[in-house]
Amino acid sequence: MPRIICVAGARPNYMKVKPVMDALERHGADVVLVHTGQHYDTAMNDVFFRDLGIRPPDRHLGAGSGSHAEQTGRVMAAFEPLLAELAPDAVVVVGDINSTLACALVTAKAGPLLAHVEAGLRSRDWSMPEEVNRVATDRVSDYLLAPSADAAANLRAEGYREDQVHVVGNVMIDTLLANLERARRSDVLDRYGLTRGGYGLATLHRPANVDDPDALRGLLRALGRIGGRCPLVLPVHPRAEQRLHAVGVPAGVRLVPPAGYLDFIALQDAARVVLTDSGGVQEETTALGVPCVTLRNNTERPVTVEEGTNVLAGTDPDRITATVHRVLDDPPAPRCPALWDGRAGERIARVLLDGGTARTRPRPTDLVRGAA
Repeated sequence: MPRIICVAGARPNYMKVKPVMDALERHGADVVLVHTGQHYDTAMNDVFFRDLGIRPPDRHLGAGSGSHAEQTGRVMAAFEPLLAELAPDAVVVVGDINSTLACALVTAKAGPLLAHVEAGLRSRDWSMPEEVNRVATDRVSDYLLAPSADAAANLRAEGYREDQVHVVGNVMIDTLLANLERARRSDVLDRYGLTRGGYGLATLHRPANVDDPDALRGLLRALGRIGGRCPLVLPVHPRAEQRLHAVGVPAGVRLVPPAGYLDFIALQDAARVVLTDSGGVQEETTALGVPCVTLRNNTERPVTVEEGTNVLAGTDPDRITATVHRVLDDPPAPRCPALWDGRAGERIARVLLDGGTARTRPRPTDLVRGAA
């Protein structure tokens, strides 16, 4: 029975790690869930464990907040002795947060196999800390578990071996499909007096959008214009709440408390359009067939534009306004990438359980005859 550590640290990680844990346990693996504590606010943490039915973490590192270096260092310092104690056969990290990179580096130096879920995503924007985390985590990983063919193409272009790269589908969509009917039974629309198709949903949380008062002021100006045609609901992310109030929220934009997973899926599912700077929301709206306008100049998930319902609008207020009006007038047709079918967790489990051990398989920098 292999022992496999699954690491989670922030809201998006919970939805990604649950299908992997479930599939591994179905196949008899001894799964240890480690929560780094990077997100520690109850509204952004405990509610998702409850909504998703994730068991309490087996270990909690209590990393908390801080600068990128401080947070990464605290996670590394806490994870290293735990890894030595548990002696796993493999460690699974997901996504692109500081906890992902921290636990990946510790694992690579300690010797167990390392698997990166969502490998190969690239925004081509080196100013994004997440891009650095993604690239560095991929470099030290044994298994590169790509959500889509374009992510796998990125990895091959960067020189990774074919035996490392596996297109497995999107674990976020596993969780979405498993919980969609439960979400649709939520009373969140009634709570807020909303009707299906009668509102837009907005999210803002990226530092480039909310930490710069001028950038945030421009985004809110655009949201106010859009809200005059399609009223917008904006669940307030903790990091953005004070800044939003300081800048001033325009008419047509309604702030609501942070939403749990089921409520947020219900809000997305019933929205006429979603405006976001979140990567995961781009994927969820594509799976739901809901038009999405991304308030960024780039995306590490271009497949949601090329094969989904997402449109990049940038951060210029005039361009955002024009893009949203165009989407409202002529919504993109629903479509979804291959393998976003609810079975990514099962594919990942098969890769991990059939892939050999740290002693028998090539490691990340080994030269393999005939490899790409």
